[in-house]
Amino acid sequence: MRTLVKVLISLFMFLLAVFIVGPLVWLASRAFAAEWRYPDLWPTGFTLRWWRVVVDDPMVVVALQNSATFASLTVLISAAICLPAAYAFSRYQFPGRRFMLVALFAVNAFPKMGLFVALASLFYALQLMQTVLGVLIVHVLGTVVFMTWIPAAAFSAVPRSLEEAARDAGAGPFRVFWSVTLPMALPAILVAAIMSFIASWDEAQGTYLVGAPDYMTMPTQMYSLVLNYPSQVSAVFSILLSVPSAGLLLLVRKQIMGGQLAEGFQIK
Repeated sequence: MRTLVKVLISLFMFLLAVFIVGPLVWLASRAFAAEWRYPDLWPTGFTLRWWRVVVDDPMVVVALQNSATFASLTVLISAAICLPAAYAFSRYQFPGRRFMLVALFAVNAFPKMGLFVALASLFYALQLMQTVLGVLIVHVLGTVVFMTWIPAAAFSAVPRSLEEAARDAGAGPFRVFWSVTLPMALPAILVAAIMSFIASWDEAQGTYLVGAPDYMTMPTQMYSLVLNYPSQVSAVFSILLSVPSAGLLLLVRKQIMGGQLAEGFQIK
């Protein structure tokens, strides 16, 4: 019986690995394939031609710069808006607190395209279409839940006794926050910032609706590549698009595996 269980577990893990790694291997193979058409089981050859097509495209360089700029600004703006709110949610009880927490999370529970279409009508009235501010608003909306819930849980987890000890030693409110509260909450804030950066980096629908054609980012540029180039070029671009996200997740893997991400959704 135990042998059967071990075999089933091993089979399940193998299938899970194939499910996760298989598409990545196929994507990498496609990016280097010269020609690969059904029903051929193997490409006719391998080449770097498709990588040169992507690298030599000036629009890709512009899209990369736009993505990095928008993602960085989004993290800064989201932090400036959401971190004070996260501290207030963690330390104060006020009317409507629970409703506002649920409302922040509920924004991500509905199809985003419907939200973006509704925003577009408002943006047209405010002349925010095809503007940097309009794109940033769309990106910040996608980061609010990360930058509020996760830091709020981190602030709540800071022992009050340490803050009281600092106050007893003569530290003022700002010194207590800067020297005690913030350093202990910083790992979770870093996780929230990384998740917000990734959310902004991968945002496609809202950016395309509000920013195109004046402001094209990496995800929106993929639409053009898929329509106008062979599938190998799309595979190359997909790899380039996913590298920053994968790298950043690896950077904060200890905090995520340690429960920082999950704790953000347990605040009451």
